[in-house]
Amino acid sequence: MQLRHIHYFLAVAEHRSFTRAAAALHVSQPALSQQIRQLEETLDAQLFDRTGRVTRLTDAGDVYLRYARQALHDLAEGQRAIHDVHDLSRGSLRVAVTPTFTTYLVGPLVEAFHGRYPNVALTVLEMSQERMEALLIQGELDVGIAFEDVSTADIDVQALLVETLALVVNRGHTLAKKRSIGLRALDDASLVLLTAEFATREQIDRYCRQHDVRPRVLMEANSLSAVIEIVRRTNLATLLPSTITGERDDLAAIALEPSLLKRTAVLLQRKGAYRSAAARAFVELALEHAAAHAARSEQRRTTTERASSKRGR
Repeated sequence: MQLRHIHYFLAVAEHRSFTRAAAALHVSQPALSQQIRQLEETLDAQLFDRTGRVTRLTDAGDVYLRYARQALHDLAEGQRAIHDVHDLSRGSLRVAVTPTFTTYLVGPLVEAFHGRYPNVALTVLEMSQERMEALLIQGELDVGIAFEDVSTADIDVQALLVETLALVVNRGHTLAKKRSIGLRALDDASLVLLTAEFATREQIDRYCRQHDVRPRVLMEANSLSAVIEIVRRTNLATLLPSTITGERDDLAAIALEPSLLKRTAVLLQRKGAYRSAAARAFVELALEHAAAHAARSEQRRTTTERASSKRGR
């Protein structure tokens, strides 16, 4: 059975005549009759009573008419839905992020995406990078935001932004007014860090090993918000992206010099996977947002350096 058969059936049912239906369809009457016979053979039922002057539906034809009309209605709705999805007036998107991005990147990005595409249903999940990669491969996620150390070959990686980790303290900390500290100062620092399950902690530990730095880790937490709250309320410091302090008056970020602790944030998608319009729009917006974020960070850095230079004169 083809869609053409349904159109032909509905035309005959509407016009109650093969001759008038054929004229409306711009086909010959024998061709139309042949198509209707094929449909009846497929359904194993006679759909029209052809014995009178007017072609009438049989009982079977009358029942089939309701379903044929519904089928065309549903197909038309499907076509409109496809247009709406392409137009982003509807759709869905599943995004995963590693925890540190939730604090400063995901909020503004989701706000911007929802502002542009308010009818796209967005699911945002916070998880480890290992689980994120697994779910991307399984097709359970559309886009991930994580780090460049990807362990799965079947994932496409697109650079998003470069994060610089800094020593983060509260404003009452003895180091709070410093712009930067040497690495050796970390040996004397008392820290609260994320637990080992986080990519951030693995990167910090690797950095410390590479530079032979041995800070005192007095507390651990498996929540970024818990780490920040501990830093706010104690004399402990932490190592987190300097951007986290950008909109917080109660925290200060102190650069590590001369060797900065940097890492590249990336967008992750499964290789060869279908990229929906919503996913493409989200990636495009994320890149725009990251570029604007980098520009603001550079502007703040330049402003801070100029202010420091003036104070030193």
